[in-house]
Amino acid sequence: MVNVTITESAQEYLLELLEKQDSEGISIRMFVANPGTPQAETCIAYCRPGEEQEDDEKMALKGFDAYFEQRSIPFLEEAKVDYSPDRMGGQLTIRAPNSKMPKITDDSPIEDKINYLLYNEINPGLAAHGGMVSLMEVTEDQYAILKFGGGCQGCSAVDLTLKDGVEKTLTEQIPELQGVRDITDHSDRSQAYYQ
Repeated sequence: MVNVTITESAQEYLLELLEKQDSEGISIRMFVANPGTPQAETCIAYCRPGEEQEDDEKMALKGFDAYFEQRSIPFLEEAKVDYSPDRMGGQLTIRAPNSKMPKITDDSPIEDKINYLLYNEINPGLAAHGGMVSLMEVTEDQYAILKFGGGCQGCSAVDLTLKDGVEKTLTEQIPELQGVRDITDHSDRSQAYYQ
């Protein structure tokens, strides 16, 4: 069940927008881009018939349907979409307090578990050296491909940080993860903490 509130004024506004699209059966689809990271963005997009995904959650609203991306649902928990009319036309606002900070469970996708640990346990420590690490992808054989930035890029201690810090923390807390790999170009030492 999706725990998202779309106020009556927001529904009326969205219905007006949908009616202008001249596409029968058009609806909206809500999702979070880059969920569980500081770059998380909550998005509402037009969804023409057939563009919804098979595992999307559907919510019937006043005059149209809303679809919610399955993977985004934990990040949309307690989200609210509202519309406030004003003299300039009005503003649609989306508040999604859990978009950057997911509610992680044992059933969460491995990417969400990794991002949660990176942004809550690992990056705060690296920030002391002006560094950070981000997840690029998880391979089919369950390796996390990471990229270091800031003071970590070009740092002579990055191998130690990767193996004894990042990999140890991630594999201890995420048993299905096989290990980590670094794709950072460490030849650029201009911002490195240790040269």
